[in-house]
Amino acid sequence: MKKILKYTLPALMAFMVQGAFAQTHQLEKLWETDTVVRIPESVLPDFKKKILYVSEIEGNPSAVDGKGGVAKIGLDGKIIDLNFTTGLNSPKGLGRVEDQLCAADLSEVVVIDIKTGKVINKIPVDSAKMLNDITVDSKGIVYVSDSKTKKIHRIEKGQVTTFLTNVNGVNGLKAINDDLYILGGPKFMKADSKGNLTQITTLSCGGDGLEPVGNGDFLITCGSGHIFYVTADGKIETLLDSEAQKMNTADLGYDTVNHILYVPTFFGKKVAAYKLITR
Repeated sequence: MKKILKYTLPALMAFMVQGAFAQTHQLEKLWETDTVVRIPESVLPDFKKKILYVSEIEGNPSAVDGKGGVAKIGLDGKIIDLNFTTGLNSPKGLGRVEDQLCAADLSEVVVIDIKTGKVINKIPVDSAKMLNDITVDSKGIVYVSDSKTKKIHRIEKGQVTTFLTNVNGVNGLKAINDDLYILGGPKFMKADSKGNLTQITTLSCGGDGLEPVGNGDFLITCGSGHIFYVTADGKIETLLDSEAQKMNTADLGYDTVNHILYVPTFFGKKVAAYKLITR
């Protein structure tokens, strides 16, 4: 979800340090949709079916208004169905457990039949105010962040527990093996299975989405319109700065085989695709 954060001293220092490393990656734009996607926040690819599932907020990002949903877009950018799932409130992060989609929808995780788009279950998260990103580990355990309460919750077999608390600005999550990678404001961190945190690096803005490149490195977005390449040891390259154009870059999807990023632009109401090029 888009956030506006003031730079802290560590963030400013990180921004200055970025220029000290040689730029070895860049983006080539492949396509973008028209402005028809209703406030897209998250993209979840299904490469076998050549489909992008895209959460659509539609109305106020904090409103319980029933205007939100999930769209289907082709890997080529062609619109398949903007109303695949309807009747949600403000869906943000998307995850998948077998043949079910999971959508973070303010105070509950909505479970959707991936074949029909129909809602089949809703899992309320006690005291949740702004559920944001979702990730699913290899065991089918769901992790979901709550940006307003600063918590990360864990859902296993429909049962909700709290995994971490007091994570300032918590947003993007990615489960890899036994670790959970976390974006908390400008901080990029890793938590082990017991919740012990290790900071990897500090961004120049509040992190939104993150996807592993496949070699220990990550692609990270900020809602301010930035896309970064972050190495395993915390070095940062700026791949895109579209802040002046007000193109908010939200929770991206990534194709590790073809090296393509799929980026929702939030209030820009588009989804864009970029090729990651290594020089």
